[in-house]
Amino acid sequence: MPTHCIHEEKETFYFTTFTCHRWLPLLERAEIHAYLPGWIDQLSSRGLIICGYVMMPNHLHLLLYVTADCKGLNQVLGDGKRFMAYEVVSKLKKLKEEAMLGKLEEGVQANERVKGKRHQVFRLSFDAKEVVGDENINKVLDYMHHNPVSGKWNLVEDYTRYPYSSAGFYEKGEVGIVKIVDFRSVISESSASDSEGIKKRGDGSGH
Repeated sequence: MPTHCIHEEKETFYFTTFTCHRWLPLLERAEIHAYLPGWIDQLSSRGLIICGYVMMPNHLHLLLYVTADCKGLNQVLGDGKRFMAYEVVSKLKKLKEEAMLGKLEEGVQANERVKGKRHQVFRLSFDAKEVVGDENINKVLDYMHHNPVSGKWNLVEDYTRYPYSSAGFYEKGEVGIVKIVDFRSVISESSASDSEGIKKRGDGSGH
């Protein structure tokens, strides 16, 4: 679902994806793995709980939980996407990746160019799909975590050893470069909160 679709649901999980322009390996070239932990912290501070991720050379998958206090998936993730794009361009300039920067300049649409946009880092939309239930969440995580060893990719022999992924966290209990919250604990806390709210309404203490 594209970014111009408004994702209004809160207190729910989303599977989201950023894809680089023309599937170029921008995240790898710009060494965004070093930027990722701080970027994730910023999302967390704005009401998105990060429950899973995998950063590939040309795309990023996230499993997110949107809290009740979040201003909205579109706004927070849209801002995050823009900030990451700035970082990619800045790093490519430092690395003097002129050919790559030229491709990003060519990708800017005319209506965006007149507004001052100079580089098209990501596809114009990000994908976001609501995920409900443990079984479906586990399917999403399994798909994400196997990305580095699926299809054309052969980034590692053991997907749990891929350093830019939450696979090691879920499969081996290892803490990686990004702070992850186990989706099961989020569900447990949400269920406990719902139960407490029902109890308060039942005994009249919620007034």
